[in-house]
Amino acid sequence: DLLLGGAKLAGILIDASPKGSALEWLVIGIGVNLAAAPQIPGRATTSLADHGIALGPQTAAAAILARIAQWRYASPAAIRAAWLTHAHPPGTRLIVNDIEGRFAGLSPAGELLLETAGQIKHFNTGNVALGY
Repeated sequence: DLLLGGAKLAGILIDASPKGSALEWLVIGIGVNLAAAPQIPGRATTSLADHGIALGPQTAAAAILARIAQWRYASPAAIRAAWLTHAHPPGTRLIVNDIEGRFAGLSPAGELLLETAGQIKHFNTGNVALGY
């Protein structure tokens, strides 16, 4: 999820098929609350319109694709560093694949690190939610 002011603004779903050390295919789905935000019980949501930003679907899609293209050939280390500057701080409660713990960063390979029961678990895929 992408948050704005602590409320969910957008969500990203990624599916891929590994083939050896490469990917055979990759699908990225991105949903952004442009004009309105759905009500989700127990969850704050927002839209760009709630913040005075009027953006149409084609303009939003073009902007998102342009930003993705800028990162296409970036090193994994550069992507990891940039991601961490915008992530929740270490210690934030998360639920990953129904396992509760605290965010402990990203591994050099980009795996989410979750501290739980005195151990660090590595996740390279799964469902992630902020701990409630």
